[in-house]
Amino acid sequence: MNILFLTLVKIKSLEERGIYTDLLRKFREEGHEVFVVSPSERRDKKKTFLLEKEGVSILNVRTFNLQKTNIVEKGIGTLAIEYQYLKAIKKNYSTVKFDLILYSTPPITFSKVISFVKKRDNAYAYLLLKDIFPQNAVDMKMLKAGSLLHKMFEKKERRLYELSDTIGCMSEANKKYVLTHNPTVAPKKVEINPNSISAITNVQSLEENQSIKAKYELPLDKKVFVYGGNLGKPQGLDFLLETITATTNPKVFFLVVGSGTEYKRIFTWFQTNKPKNALLLAGLPKLDYDMLLNACDVGLIFLHKDFTIPNFPSRLLSYLEMRMPVIAATDANTDIGIVIEKNKCGYSVLSGDSLAMQNAIDVLVSNENDFAQMQENAWNLLLQEYTVDDSYHLIKNKLKNV
Repeated sequence: MNILFLTLVKIKSLEERGIYTDLLRKFREEGHEVFVVSPSERRDKKKTFLLEKEGVSILNVRTFNLQKTNIVEKGIGTLAIEYQYLKAIKKNYSTVKFDLILYSTPPITFSKVISFVKKRDNAYAYLLLKDIFPQNAVDMKMLKAGSLLHKMFEKKERRLYELSDTIGCMSEANKKYVLTHNPTVAPKKVEINPNSISAITNVQSLEENQSIKAKYELPLDKKVFVYGGNLGKPQGLDFLLETITATTNPKVFFLVVGSGTEYKRIFTWFQTNKPKNALLLAGLPKLDYDMLLNACDVGLIFLHKDFTIPNFPSRLLSYLEMRMPVIAATDANTDIGIVIEKNKCGYSVLSGDSLAMQNAIDVLVSNENDFAQMQENAWNLLLQEYTVDDSYHLIKNKLKNV
């Protein structure tokens, strides 16, 4: 089977770890041919080029800058990308007949590419819904509800859902939201296909963990609560800073590591307040980040309190893989906290509820036996719900039934 994967993520190799590369690697391992179309941004100063690597074809398409750029170029780039991808596919994959088109949101602007390949090859279109746009932008006040731009993106969203033979949602709340707010979408075409990875047992000795903590000047005698990943407006990071300030438990230390649009503001806050119970680090290479994460104790998830859509951050999987209990401070619409508490691997609090957050922190550091059980529960949840084997079979079975 020939699989075409469309993404905004820069993929250089399938040996990199991530929710998309792990899934595509599974397809390759099962004997399928994988073709990836990935952006090469204007700042990279490269023309569109085709790379054959590790048994996979990777087509890097020259685009406008899509990440870490001004909103004007980002908007133009998002609208232009389907034309750029379509041109590159027609030129480089004119003789390849695709059986399956896999794609994720963001963006919602792949419709012309999907429509072309579906008609040309009679391919099956499977959407991995990772982002509900444009409503998320409205929630964050980046788009005005009812504006011309908002209506245009809503039209593109409806078209994407219409073209998709199956829509794989990240959670039950995701699925319910899609069906409730899109009455024209047939329930039979929507299923739960969550973020998933190839789970790896990460074993670091106590000595290795102590060495890593020493390298980054982390305390050896405290539980390290880590927030790792994107530092942007959707994360509602004011509550993270409030939590650092409010926490007086002597057994707790916070590590914030990542990059994003809010990094400079967070950096300035650290410089001004000089918290003694927290450390900020800029984003690290994946291998270094994983080793650091493995030396930490509790994972933190933050989402902006104003979200009306049910986000389900993929960073949960990184925490579970490291056998870390998790505290999720989120809006009231996501079900990620429900999943965490149901499986007894952490706690859920509403973003802004400082008392509930402090209670969760205190409970996590108060009983070592309960903490150890939560660590095992975290690993078990990952194996039960979030492995690429399950995602692969869900997708593959769809084509069996066609």
